[in-house]
Amino acid sequence: MHSQKVSFSNFAGQKLSARLELPLDTHPHAYAIFAHCFTCNKNLTAVRNISRSLTREGIAVLRFDFTGLGESEGEFADTNFASNVGDLVAAANFLNNAYQAPTLMIGHSLGGAAVLCAASKIPSLKAIATLGAPYDPEHVTHLFAGGIQEIQEKGQAAVSIGGRDFTIKKEFLDALIEVEEHKVIHEINLPLLILHSPVDRTVDISNATRIYKAAQHPKSFISLNEADHLLTKKSDSSYAGTMIAAWANGYLEKKEEETLSSNRPVVVRNDADEGYSSQVKAGKHRFVSDEPTSVGGNDFGPTPYDLLTASLGACTAMTLRMYANRKKWDLQSVTVHLEHGKQHREDCDRPEQSGSKIDHFDRVIEIEGDLDAKQKSRLLEIADKCPVHRTLHNEVKVTTRLKE
Repeated sequence: MHSQKVSFSNFAGQKLSARLELPLDTHPHAYAIFAHCFTCNKNLTAVRNISRSLTREGIAVLRFDFTGLGESEGEFADTNFASNVGDLVAAANFLNNAYQAPTLMIGHSLGGAAVLCAASKIPSLKAIATLGAPYDPEHVTHLFAGGIQEIQEKGQAAVSIGGRDFTIKKEFLDALIEVEEHKVIHEINLPLLILHSPVDRTVDISNATRIYKAAQHPKSFISLNEADHLLTKKSDSSYAGTMIAAWANGYLEKKEEETLSSNRPVVVRNDADEGYSSQVKAGKHRFVSDEPTSVGGNDFGPTPYDLLTASLGACTAMTLRMYANRKKWDLQSVTVHLEHGKQHREDCDRPEQSGSKIDHFDRVIEIEGDLDAKQKSRLLEIADKCPVHRTLHNEVKVTTRLKE
């Protein structure tokens, strides 16, 4: 997962801090927005784990701090549920203008209620997922139940939520009460995935039942088993992310990958819209080769010279393993450290051809095991006899022709 720090403005002109998580080895085929839970922020561990699961499936994720929370500008006391919905719409506008319109929205807890309300305002959406979401946004008031009377009488009150103090104003309560969530959910004409833990003590599982009953098909439910409300266990949040990604990909447009086929064991394909990124199929294995961004690539995979260097390292390790096994030596592990570069021939005692350069592979072999000095010396000799090493030293002939 590759993360970029970005920001965008809400409808009041305040800067909201965000992270855009991108897949490591491909362009994203879809963009998602993640809405965090009440008084949380974009850096909650569960949010990062879920984002990581999505990016592995080619879905970029924008996670941001709502107004007045985390690193975003504004005062939390001046926000309400309606402003949260507005922040989501602003996030969607940002993605649409700077990258690509979002097609998936995910909301955790009150963030789940917010994405349900924002859905009708973001026409590009094709699917929605909620995690531990309340059926009624007013449900969140139990977190500051002790201060509700003071809020009603004085217009605001300082309440403690999760060990932190927040100022809650009467306008916040009024905005929660005004939301007709049952009507909002019923009118959503999008695929909906509801994830909820049956042992959630913050938002009872009955909320998931009510959301499911109110929603129209297609709708799905996934139990988060023994997970707590904040999905503090990595296994729970990673599972949730994997399930969301698998479900969402059934509704999101995904570019069909060209099937690489050849009568040769290795085939490489490069398309004009991918820059230097090239699909490689070696036997039954597929991967990407690319160039770094510094030379115009996407850095989605190792460079051709990285692959060549890696082949020398892999062959070296395998050759030493085969030799040690045959000799029944106690070779526990082999680690080969390599670096490739170009050196002037005069640096390699070839002054007669000065001015040109040769390829130079610097190889350092690290071995572990109960081996004496003589055995180690012999292994060093064997390293120079690995097949790829010999290939690099031999005269190599490459024949090239266009396929008819």
